[in-house]
Amino acid sequence: MIRINDILDQIHTYMPEADTSLVEKAYVYSAKVHAGQMRLSGEPYLSHPLAVAYILAQQKLDLSSITAGLLHDAVEDTLSTTEEIGEMFGQDVARIVDGVTKISQINFQSKIQKQAENIRKMILAMSKDIRVLLVKLADRLHNMRTLEYQKERKRIKIARETLDIYAPLSSRLGIDWIKRELEDLAFSFLYPEEYQDLKKEVETRLGARKAYVEEVKEIISKKMAEYSLSCRVLGRPKHLYSIFRKMRRQNVSLDEIYDLIAFRIILRTVTECYEALGIVHSLWTPVPGRFKDYISLPKANMYQSLHTTVIGPYGERMEIQIRTEDMDKVATEGIAAHWLYKEGKILKKEQRRQFEWLKRLMEWQKELEDPREFLESVRMDLFPDEVYVLTPSGEIKEFPMGATPIDFAYSIHTEVGHHCVGAKVNGKMVPLKYQLQNGDVVEIITSKHHKPSRDWLKIARTSRARARIRQWIKTEEREKSLSLGKDLCLREFKKHRLDFSSFLKEDAEEVARILSFKTVDDMLIAAGYGKISPSQIVRRYVKLKHVEDDEEIIGQEEVQAPRGRKPQGEGIQIQGHDDIMIHLAKCCTPVPGDEVIGYITRGRGVTIHREDCPNVASLEPDRQIEVAWTTDDGVNYPVMLNVVTADEKGMLAAVSNAISAAEANILEAKVYTSPDNSAHFTFVAEVRDSSHLKKVISGIKRVSGVMKVARQASV
Repeated sequence: MIRINDILDQIHTYMPEADTSLVEKAYVYSAKVHAGQMRLSGEPYLSHPLAVAYILAQQKLDLSSITAGLLHDAVEDTLSTTEEIGEMFGQDVARIVDGVTKISQINFQSKIQKQAENIRKMILAMSKDIRVLLVKLADRLHNMRTLEYQKERKRIKIARETLDIYAPLSSRLGIDWIKRELEDLAFSFLYPEEYQDLKKEVETRLGARKAYVEEVKEIISKKMAEYSLSCRVLGRPKHLYSIFRKMRRQNVSLDEIYDLIAFRIILRTVTECYEALGIVHSLWTPVPGRFKDYISLPKANMYQSLHTTVIGPYGERMEIQIRTEDMDKVATEGIAAHWLYKEGKILKKEQRRQFEWLKRLMEWQKELEDPREFLESVRMDLFPDEVYVLTPSGEIKEFPMGATPIDFAYSIHTEVGHHCVGAKVNGKMVPLKYQLQNGDVVEIITSKHHKPSRDWLKIARTSRARARIRQWIKTEEREKSLSLGKDLCLREFKKHRLDFSSFLKEDAEEVARILSFKTVDDMLIAAGYGKISPSQIVRRYVKLKHVEDDEEIIGQEEVQAPRGRKPQGEGIQIQGHDDIMIHLAKCCTPVPGDEVIGYITRGRGVTIHREDCPNVASLEPDRQIEVAWTTDDGVNYPVMLNVVTADEKGMLAAVSNAISAAEANILEAKVYTSPDNSAHFTFVAEVRDSSHLKKVISGIKRVSGVMKVARQASV
């Protein structure tokens, strides 16, 4: 267990003259308010804030941060208040504690709307003071170190949060050692068997390769000394999760991972780094395409280094990183390497670039109302593989790997993106799907008559470009739906001998209000999308005007389905609405219990597809909406089943009896035989839900002679 003296000693290693009385006062206060509380491990609860404060001191943070680390759970878990902490320890500490408390209350859930809102709260908290996030990362790191005491379900939930959110955030802050530890800890809880197997294998290999590592280090040191270069040479194994991720991404075994160990050469100056690179390349053959210069083009988190892969001794590939002592400090400590201890600000103006990603997230959380789009922008900004390109004037722009001229165009200005017709890269014309490479000089060609294409969404990689393209498409779709809605309503009004023009001039606003629309255009657009039917508008208008033949019009309702059959769309709820025309897709015939998604058609309402329907991939994302089944017992849905059996007498009767025994009604049956002595049956049967369907399929499988049963997509 960490003691207060351990924290104070650590502080004095980087602030020898610091007055630590505030930290000591916070320790006494924390011990008092947490008295009697225990952790699941059986330790006193005070052990946790002490550990968090020590992690912050390891990062050489300011006294306010460390004080907040000792107090970070006081408001959440005791009777303490933010106001009380402000009075006793100052507003600076109180603001950090308040920010950490709000983040701690975030509960990451799988529901898109909820998850997006929670991440918005986190971004707002850390944007006010980045120290809030540093304290939270220290809190999460210690919780991950003691996660084995939680129940399995909670362990998995917390580990997934850590891998998805907190490890990428620590990477974005450049704190490599926290990122590595968080990833490996999360890996150990999410994939325990794979973790143990990989750990054992890697340890065995590294143990056998100690002599090899020392040999390479000695070769490099001697060669550098020949050129009068003073350096440190380190050989460090990659952390387990990075190896695991690489094995999965490349679909290879551990035997095919050639760079388990990364060698690092640390020198005094930038000039020496480039000189050392030349020496390494003269010593061993470099692997083409495996050189990256992060010194002249630093990463967004200010990481700088030269990376190269060479064919080393015994024909083995080796990754070598070359950097200065200052660069190595930044690579390890990240933001803490630039910290102004009293003010909590970035030391140099140029280092503010480290927070451009946070600024972008702030912009998106304000602009993007759609939770799917917002989460997509967060993922893109938290998981980037950067590529750096230049404008014709020499300005450096950063993009995620795979970015195209479309992304470049929208980074300049929205209108440049909208009117982009082509691009020149390094003076040569390239297609818009061209993937930008490090060092490319990009020039955008525009035409005022050109407009964005929906296909651009397939090649744009940045959240800014995709959001702007979607925004333009939505505007276009709105205009098309408005035109279609007017046309559909005009036909419906003519059908009932009503004057549509008069309706628009005199009563449309009142009818729109009755139907809960803000404007007449919104109502007509809804009709064009299929969210309401033109007949609903007519019925409301007739009731409002008391037209003589209103009974005939008002009485027109949907045709009732035969008893026991499902009226199309009933049993589906769409974002709280129950007045939208709904159709079940014939391509995949969903039934209750299936994971489903809705697609807004033009003029026919919403079509419901199974999420695993092959056609969903080709549907326009902007027209997809969340839907859910509602409880509705005793209603049947058609499904198509393909059954393959041995070509034997009585098989049709046996399979039919199995379906009937499972309480399913057969609507249709077809059969044909094939030359391989098998019989192929196609049944259309009615089931109540997916559980009933499974019961039917299980019953068929139990029939002797049945070789295969599968649900078919189309009825």
